[in-house]
Amino acid sequence: MEVFVFILVIVALIVVHEFGHFAAAKLSGMRVDEFGIGYPPRALTVAKVDETSYTLNWLPFGGFVKIYGEDPATTTAQTRLATGQAADPRAFSGKNRFLQALVLVAGVAMNLLFAYLLITGALVAGTPRALMPSEVAGARDLALTVASVLPGTPAARAGLVPGDALISARDAAGTWRASDPESFSAFVAESNGHDIRLTIRRSGLERTLTAAPETGIVPGAPARYALGVEVAPVGVVPLSLGKALAEGLTLTGGAIALTAAGLWHFFSGVFTLSANLSQVAGPVGIAGAVGTASAQGLGDLLSLMAVISINLALINLIPIPALDGGRLLFVAIESAIRRPIAPEVARAVNAAGFALLILLMAVVTFHDIYRIVG
Repeated sequence: MEVFVFILVIVALIVVHEFGHFAAAKLSGMRVDEFGIGYPPRALTVAKVDETSYTLNWLPFGGFVKIYGEDPATTTAQTRLATGQAADPRAFSGKNRFLQALVLVAGVAMNLLFAYLLITGALVAGTPRALMPSEVAGARDLALTVASVLPGTPAARAGLVPGDALISARDAAGTWRASDPESFSAFVAESNGHDIRLTIRRSGLERTLTAAPETGIVPGAPARYALGVEVAPVGVVPLSLGKALAEGLTLTGGAIALTAAGLWHFFSGVFTLSANLSQVAGPVGIAGAVGTASAQGLGDLLSLMAVISINLALINLIPIPALDGGRLLFVAIESAIRRPIAPEVARAVNAAGFALLILLMAVVTFHDIYRIVG
């Protein structure tokens, strides 16, 4: 079942991306030969409208759009331009550079828009999030959750990490069971430094950790005993559509900024041979995450799909041949030199870029498998 859900998620995200290219090409007056779900070999031609065939294909891992004149390996349109012949007005290569760039960027734009819609849907359906005090009473699946842990504090030494849900705490004087941060802080402060046994839930499993509160951790109250952990009530409170649309816009913008920073850090590390693969997931890791999210509920699945969609969009903007960003770079170069890049050069560079992507995917997938069995 997890594999089936994973395939559906990947197909949906890639088809949305390709639909962006498709719609922009149609609106720009380009000839679109095929819009396919899955990858060849072809299983079925669903319909043919004007010159465009709509197909289903046997390899169910995505989709594609075939725009005439876009790929120099399969059309004579680029060759006609390179040899000085009149450009085909309906070919990708026969359109001005602005329209070419618009078609290339449209896939990225569709993934970002789709992410916004997914996040909005998750907020309407209800997904675990930090709650305002006024929302706590009406929340379901409420839990006091670790938001951050200060390094070098009792919480860090005990092994608490962000995302841990606090179920109970027990010391020699009594037991705490609640969901408000104030009562937990008061319980810790009244322990007077004695060991506290914390029962937490992490990744669906309960475990027990022991920590001894210390003084000198809270800046405004140095004599107060504390663990060095920030907690917040997390629960599910579905939002109205109006609130979800506004909140979704803010959350999408924040997710884009964080994803961009993470990708910049990772790819900078790739070129300096210092990349941290533990922060990256390949197909195996993503399949596992999708399976876990789908088991936790619709809101979690939609949220994860939004994150993947944002990653797909931003990765495609990286100026590596075979990605949209690499093709945008080609368009920029052709605009600067005022002539098309020779088809054989474009093919060679694209092949090199594709090989680089396959190598990176293989390394990340191997690391996924190693994390599972290692």
